[in-house]
Amino acid sequence: MPAYAIAHLQEAAPHPEVADYIERIGATFAPYGGRFLVHGTRHEVKEGSWPGHVVVIAFPGIAEARAWWDSPAYREIAPLRSRHIEGDIILVEGVPEGYDPGVTAQALRSSLPSE
Repeated sequence: MPAYAIAHLQEAAPHPEVADYIERIGATFAPYGGRFLVHGTRHEVKEGSWPGHVVVIAFPGIAEARAWWDSPAYREIAPLRSRHIEGDIILVEGVPEGYDPGVTAQALRSSLPSE
């Protein structure tokens, strides 16, 4: 099942360390099968508020995403970003091929109290 690293990063002033981070990050997730799905693109807010930027990196599975996050190569460059850009980052599993949201809805309905 695929997994994703998703970052919601706040606006920040340009800094040479951030440029270094961006130049080096691809090499850190390549050994784990990671690839950018969203990076450096504009987003369109349809509901609520979402200031800043969105980054999405896909991995073959959650084990690979965790291994990348914990890898010495990524841990080495992470401060180049975190010293200059605040944000929230999560690792999340995707849904399997053929996922049916109706099954999830039915499970929700069965857990509701009877009327």
